[in-house]
Amino acid sequence: NLGRDRQVSITGTMSVTLNEIKKMNTNLLQRMMTAEQWIADTEGEQRKTSESTRTLQKQIDLLKLRIDNQENNSQWNNLRVVGFPESVEQGKPIKFLLETLPGLLKLPENIMLDTERAHCSLAPKPAAGQRPKPFVIKFLHFQVKEHLLAAARELGMTEWQGSRIQLFPDLSRDLQEHRRRFIPVKQKLRELGLKYGLFYSAVLRVTVDGETKSFSTP
Repeated sequence: NLGRDRQVSITGTMSVTLNEIKKMNTNLLQRMMTAEQWIADTEGEQRKTSESTRTLQKQIDLLKLRIDNQENNSQWNNLRVVGFPESVEQGKPIKFLLETLPGLLKLPENIMLDTERAHCSLAPKPAAGQRPKPFVIKFLHFQVKEHLLAAARELGMTEWQGSRIQLFPDLSRDLQEHRRRFIPVKQKLRELGLKYGLFYSAVLRVTVDGETKSFSTP
């Protein structure tokens, strides 16, 4: 009887233990299913967030491009003149530039440089030894600006009282950076003696053996 009771006791204990193990396994399974569902939900939310972020970034890039285009369109008739010593205009930038540029660029005597306004760049006054602030001129007609740029390109190196003077279109910072990436390419084209031109907004046209091709990236 003692042996039978012991066997019954052991069997009962094992049964209780097995039931507890089953309950634990059921609990673990439920927790695993809950965790898997939570992970799936989290991954789904992350995908939605990533897609939303990409959509927002595209919208931001598009708005930035539109703003940049508007800025450049508003400066379509502007010319940036770099190299004149600081304060050389003595407070009268239009008078100084209209008297100086025709002779400097060897323009025809009858050319009309109709300007709307001219001013020094709004950048802080440079320290001694730094590059002077450029002049910005707004012409009434786009063709006048292009004529001056063409004259400057034709002359190449232009100096005024020992200062090198350069003329550039007045472009936004982003567009200037985009165009600046073409500098090594343009240097190589000059070395090869090939005809080229960098056109708005940043398109390089190269002519070889009478055939012209356009490139939007270096």
